[in-house]
Amino acid sequence: MDLENEPDPVLTLAMMQLLIFFLIVAAVALTGLLVKISFARRQTMRRLDDAITDSLKTARVEASWLTRWLSRAGYRDPAAAFWLFAATAGGVAIGLLAFWLLHLTQAVALMAQSLSGLPGGFGELFIGIVSLAPWFLLCVATAAPVLVVRAARRERIASIERELTITLELLATTAEAGLGFDSALARIQESAPSITPLSEELEIYQRDVLAGVSRLHALRQIAKRIDVSTVTIFVSALAQAEQAGASLAETLRIQANDLRDRRKMQALIQAQSLPVKLVFPLVICFLPGLFFSTLGPALHQLIKVVDGALRPVR
Repeated sequence: MDLENEPDPVLTLAMMQLLIFFLIVAAVALTGLLVKISFARRQTMRRLDDAITDSLKTARVEASWLTRWLSRAGYRDPAAAFWLFAATAGGVAIGLLAFWLLHLTQAVALMAQSLSGLPGGFGELFIGIVSLAPWFLLCVATAAPVLVVRAARRERIASIERELTITLELLATTAEAGLGFDSALARIQESAPSITPLSEELEIYQRDVLAGVSRLHALRQIAKRIDVSTVTIFVSALAQAEQAGASLAETLRIQANDLRDRRKMQALIQAQSLPVKLVFPLVICFLPGLFFSTLGPALHQLIKVVDGALRPVR
């Protein structure tokens, strides 16, 4: 047997140790890579979860804002937001239908053609306005539900501010007669001739108090639901008077007098601004009709003469 062809045991052992070392290094590197990939994946999933959570919170905030806005306008049905979106979608469909019908019947083109026939070139000034009529109808039909809710909100605020003055006067009078706040409020609610927005809110307050809610919390809920400055001031004054132990009758009388003075100031401001507001309807609506009725025939004849003089002779 040739001993020269046999491998060296020392060299073989060294190679095996080197191979084992490389295998250990590769295993450590692969383990570290897997740990890093797992950590990166967890970070990505955490960021994705945070993003989803933030988007859900934003959606909840937006939904709650829309619900509060509809509630302040008097629409407190749980499906009020859905009906608002449905009405907006219906308005968009109606606007698109009107847009399509106007273009199908060529009504805009016919109106522009009739305006272009006016003497003196005055019809050219109104052709651009007529061409925007379909877009105007589409915008009005889309915004109609929001405008209706906004008008209902304004009407509700005006009704509450109008009724709050009388209610405060009655509360102050009954409190001075010796009745408590809840008893005086119950007496006023019983004698109310009809259901109004303020009486609805006071009825909800009475139900909250009967259910065990504290008076301060129920009053703050009224101010939060109505979101009117006069009601907020009234609720804050009652809360401070109850916490400080002040006289409720005196507080109600002060609030009633203050609200009556503010109503007088608002009426005076509106009366003083009335002449300025009347200028625009007079200038825009009344004076053009007066000018057309008095100077229209003469102006028409003048335009005809000038148009005939400026046309080239054939």
